[in-house]
Amino acid sequence: MKKIGLIGLVLTFIILGCNQTNGNKTENIGKPEKKTEEKKSEIKPEYLTFETFKEKVWDFEKHPKEWVYKGETPCVIDFYADWCRPCKMIAPIMEELAVKYDGKVKIFKIDTQKEQDLARIFQIRSIPAVLFSPVKGQPTMQAGALPRDSYIKIIETNLLNNQENKTN
Repeated sequence: MKKIGLIGLVLTFIILGCNQTNGNKTENIGKPEKKTEEKKSEIKPEYLTFETFKEKVWDFEKHPKEWVYKGETPCVIDFYADWCRPCKMIAPIMEELAVKYDGKVKIFKIDTQKEQDLARIFQIRSIPAVLFSPVKGQPTMQAGALPRDSYIKIIETNLLNNQENKTN
């Protein structure tokens, strides 16, 4: 009798647990989903390799003496390494900038440990190093970790305002 009672009790909890889970799902029927939050969490900086850098940013083999940016929107490239403490400090800033400037500025990341040839080409001597490239014109490099507002100011002034002035 005790075995049946215990089994019955366990089954009752399982059934109640299933009903409770199903009940939670039906509570959301007819309510709008939070897709904007989901979309924001999906927007991240894009990691570049040697080959994707040449495809999306600059093919230095075709244009070794001049910067010819391939993108349609300005970009920010974060040269970093996983072991670098200041790089880890700016990583969430770069993620935030990717969301803030989605569709206006492309945020890229290059792991200098994995992409040593790119680090050599850009003469990266200390990290983090962040490259800011307008659509037209020469890129600028900023070495060291900066506060969030400094990155925003550089993007607004050197990339977005610069782009508007050249198109008008």
